[in-house]
Amino acid sequence: MGRATNGAASHSKKHRLMKKVRGHQGSKGRNFRLAKEAIVRAGVNAYRDRRRRRREFRALWITRLTAACRARDISYSRFIFGVQSANIELDRKALSEIAVASPGDFDALVEIAQKHQPKSAAAA
Repeated sequence: MGRATNGAASHSKKHRLMKKVRGHQGSKGRNFRLAKEAIVRAGVNAYRDRRRRRREFRALWITRLTAACRARDISYSRFIFGVQSANIELDRKALSEIAVASPGDFDALVEIAQKHQPKSAAAA
C-alpha cells in the first residue's frame, strides 16, 4: 500500500497563495517562500491603511472647513461649536461638501453658528 500524502491539498494551497501574489515585483511573485512573506506584509499594510484612510479623510474635511470658515471671518473651532450648539447634526464630511458645493448654504450655516456663540466670545 502506498504512503498517503497531502499532495493535492498542498498543491491547491500553494496555487491559491500564488494567485494572490500575481503582479508583485521580482521574486515575490514567483518564489513561494517570498510570496508567503509578501502576503503577510500586504495584509498588515491593508489593515493599517484602512484605518489611516479614515484619518486622512477627516483631516481633509477639517482643512476644507477651516479654509471656508476663514474666508467668512470665523475660526473653525468657533464654527463647529456654533453648529453643535444649534443642534445641527451634520458631520464634518457633510459640512465640507456643503462648503465646496453650495457656498450660499454654507454662509447660512455660518450665520447660525455665529448666533450660537457665547456672549464673551461674540464681543471678542
